[in-house]
Amino acid sequence: MESGAKEEGKVLGYNSKYVKKVALLSTLAALLDDPILADVPKEPSLSNVDILINLELGSAMCISIFKLDGTFFDVAVMNSATVKDLKLAIEKKVIELEQSKMGHRHISWRHVWANFCLAHHNEKLFNDGAALQDFGVRNNSQVQFLPYVVSKGSGGHSKRRKHRFFHGLNKHS
Repeated sequence: MESGAKEEGKVLGYNSKYVKKVALLSTLAALLDDPILADVPKEPSLSNVDILINLELGSAMCISIFKLDGTFFDVAVMNSATVKDLKLAIEKKVIELEQSKMGHRHISWRHVWANFCLAHHNEKLFNDGAALQDFGVRNNSQVQFLPYVVSKGSGGHSKRRKHRFFHGLNKHS
């Protein structure tokens, strides 16, 4: 009987993983309901919390992203972030917003970045490796999406090229 009571104590005791998880989730839910923490996502990742802490400490910046329809949303990135870091933060935020509104939805980011670019004060942010501060992006800056149009040098249509897979086999030996 004693061994049964010990096993039952382990299962129902505080050392149980389930009880710890429930306690952690209830504490997290109570913290997230606090109005001070309103900017923390409902299911925060460690990187989200880290960025928000750095934002409070001044080593990260909040950037407003304006879409083509005039609406905007805010993303937070480190002060040393590159254009690529900003794009990844935008992708993460948009996916989070879309999932909260409509559930799971796939967005082709390759298509988005091929047809639209980011701009700050009409300067297009093309170089993914460039630091945002090189473009003058600071805390509370505004960055907007712009249509990305590739201009051709000649202005005319390009000629269709013949794709010859076996072109090397037709040579006279």
